[in-house]
Amino acid sequence: MSEVYEGYERQYCELSANLSRKCSSAGLLPDGEDKKQKLSEIKVGLDDADVLIRKMDLEARSLQPSLKAMLLAKLREYKSDLNKLKREVKKIGSANVNQAAHEELLESGMANAHAASADQRGRLTMHTERLNQSSERINESRRAALETEDLGVSILQDLHQQRETLLHSHKKLHGIDDAIDKSKKVLTSMSRRFSRNKWIIGSVIAALVVAILFILYFKLR
Repeated sequence: MSEVYEGYERQYCELSANLSRKCSSAGLLPDGEDKKQKLSEIKVGLDDADVLIRKMDLEARSLQPSLKAMLLAKLREYKSDLNKLKREVKKIGSANVNQAAHEELLESGMANAHAASADQRGRLTMHTERLNQSSERINESRRAALETEDLGVSILQDLHQQRETLLHSHKKLHGIDDAIDKSKKVLTSMSRRFSRNKWIIGSVIAALVVAILFILYFKLR
């Protein structure tokens, strides 16, 4: 995601610098077909810049909150620069320059060209610095994301080990339950046998008592 945004940003910076140069050259042209064609090319470039701005906005909003806030702040600056270019193009297209002003513009053309070139270099340098800063911040965010991912993997491994331990304990408890059930069955069987033997012994004792009484009866007679 960050690489996609970085690609859009690089395209926009290059396009913005190119549009600035075209605006400066269009401002030096006299009213005519060449100027109209140059302004038409600039307007097409402005539309492309608007598309890139929208793409960067959508890409920035899909990132994590901390990185999104930083990129949206940069986008506001880019939008402001683009609006300045639009106003400049509108001013060039709607200007009604008279002949005297045209001659003055031709006389001061070289000076304006040098000033415009210096302004373009400064703007290009500013865009380059911003791009480098954005790359550094994105790299830092990427490193933080990788560290977070490693931590998440470690936690998942710990949870997996704990799950295996719990499953092993569950199996042991299940085995203990089976042994308890078997013990209950053995004890129940022993209890039944004990009860049965108790009745047998009681019957034998009773029979012996009856036999003794019967023998004593005959002797006494």
